[in-house]
Amino acid sequence: MHGVLSVTSDDHKGIREALKARLTGVKWQRCQFHLQRNAQSYVPKVSMRAEVASAIKDIFDAPDRQEAEHRLSQMVERYRKRAPALAEWAEENIPEGLTVFDLPASHRRRLRTTNGLERISEEIKRRTRVARLFPNESSLLRLIGAVLSEISEEWETAGAYLNMKNDRPATSIYRKEVA
Repeated sequence: MHGVLSVTSDDHKGIREALKARLTGVKWQRCQFHLQRNAQSYVPKVSMRAEVASAIKDIFDAPDRQEAEHRLSQMVERYRKRAPALAEWAEENIPEGLTVFDLPASHRRRLRTTNGLERISEEIKRRTRVARLFPNESSLLRLIGAVLSEISEEWETAGAYLNMKNDRPATSIYRKEVA
């Protein structure tokens, strides 16, 4: 693989190891949806769940990284006594969901979660469910390849997923030929 500038994933150990081993220097964005969901297991009372979810959403909706980090520190202080495990978890894990602030603002919405990848997986499942039985592995791979080609072509021709040419990067993660 080449030209990879950013990866968004959940906190899967294998993915993180692969990034360190093969994609050194590539920015990693932890899926904000998964972070939001993971945080709920550190909330000590059910009655606090909506409040905590709102606080985390507020961090992710900040206009820039500096403000997001400020909101995170406020959240950590707010919960340090009432929910110490949550405060400790948030301080350690939520910064992994802030990498998206290094991307152009127009890209952040699409790259902050793994929704795009999960949508592709759903489309593959939907199309393979229709066929149900495959005579061999290569016939399955042909169908999946066709589905992925369709999606890729749609993204390339529609130009609506991410426009890499007209956006100014927030930092220098994009190479000069792309910016």
